[in-house]
Amino acid sequence: MQAIDQVTLQFNPSALLGLNIVLGLVMFGIALDLKLKDFKEAFSTPKGLVLAIFGHHVLFPAMTFALISIIQPIPSIALGMILVSACPAGHVSNFLTHISKGNAALSVSASAISTVLAIFLTPINFNFWGNLHPITHSLMRSIEIDALHMLKDIGILLGIPLVLGMLIASYFPVFAQKAQKPMKRFSMVVFASFIVIALVANFKNFMNYIEFVVMVVAIHNALALITGYTLSSLLKLPERDKRAITFEMGIQNSGLGLILIFNMFSGLGGMAIVTAWWGVWHIVSGGALAWFWSKKQLN
Repeated sequence: MQAIDQVTLQFNPSALLGLNIVLGLVMFGIALDLKLKDFKEAFSTPKGLVLAIFGHHVLFPAMTFALISIIQPIPSIALGMILVSACPAGHVSNFLTHISKGNAALSVSASAISTVLAIFLTPINFNFWGNLHPITHSLMRSIEIDALHMLKDIGILLGIPLVLGMLIASYFPVFAQKAQKPMKRFSMVVFASFIVIALVANFKNFMNYIEFVVMVVAIHNALALITGYTLSSLLKLPERDKRAITFEMGIQNSGLGLILIFNMFSGLGGMAIVTAWWGVWHIVSGGALAWFWSKKQLN
């Protein structure tokens, strides 16, 4: 066993719960700026929705398999990459899409469908690609996802905040308009705080094994983001849709990945470190891209 695989991360389930609560508040803030017609528009032109879901659940895991074959990481890192690619879109993508002036309704719709499909597709993708690759085959174990638990998460993180926010925006438009900017600032401060806390809690482990994960995760994440934007450009989608699809492909639910690693792989160090670093890095890279786009006018 590699030395990295004996590392135990400071994984605090209450911190993950706190992040989920914050994401619920973020979704509420996004919903203050959404209308029912935005969702009708997303479903009436389903090309972007289909691309976001296909790219996330089919294309990205296959690309991850190819990337592992090229860079040849150690087995536990490779398996962590496969697990990350098999997880559904992270709800952070909705926040980043909103900040970047992207199509938030498309992002929310794609995230919700992606999360529901993950009940079946995350285990299928992980087991298929993990068993197929000779690097990871010996470490494989089957995983299962609690369907009721996943649906509960969807309701808490997406459904309830979305409905409440849209109702308030409909019945109290003046309040909704005034609350949008403070909610956006609050969300940015909280996300930055989570990045700092995650780094501090596991700083020694990250520094000891930084050469194993930093470049791997950066390349892996960039591949997802670039592919999302490139494919949506080839399909000649509007710029708002391109930004939404980019984040839907490049932002993963690494929190779910960590839970599966600690439940099914006893917190295997290589898997845990690459997944935890994904959770930090995709907020950094996605946040930087969202900030850049927020300063540019839509075409």
